[in-house]
Amino acid sequence: MGKRKRNSSYADVISKAQVMSAGLKNNTERVAKRGIDEAFITGFDGLTSESIAANDLQEKLKADLKVQTDALEAKTDELQDKYGEAKKVVKLEFPQVQWKEFGIEDKH
Repeated sequence: MGKRKRNSSYADVISKAQVMSAGLKNNTERVAKRGIDEAFITGFDGLTSESIAANDLQEKLKADLKVQTDALEAKTDELQDKYGEAKKVVKLEFPQVQWKEFGIEDKH
């Protein structure tokens, strides 16, 4: 199947599916007349369970990514501070013509 545009959150879709499943199970005889049999409901419940597991994993990965992003930002902030310190020393110690050797493209 193709990718759908999401109007609801994953949690909303899962919640609606759980309610639908309960309704289908409570009305098996009536929905069976329209082609919703035990196999359909079992498959529906399986997809719901798989969706819950995938959503849980995604939430964990988002949390892990946030932690990793925070760590990266802290390290790059520290790196920028050290870079600025080194750049100041180079500008004080060396003539402007040598700055390119250090990757400094500044005009002054």
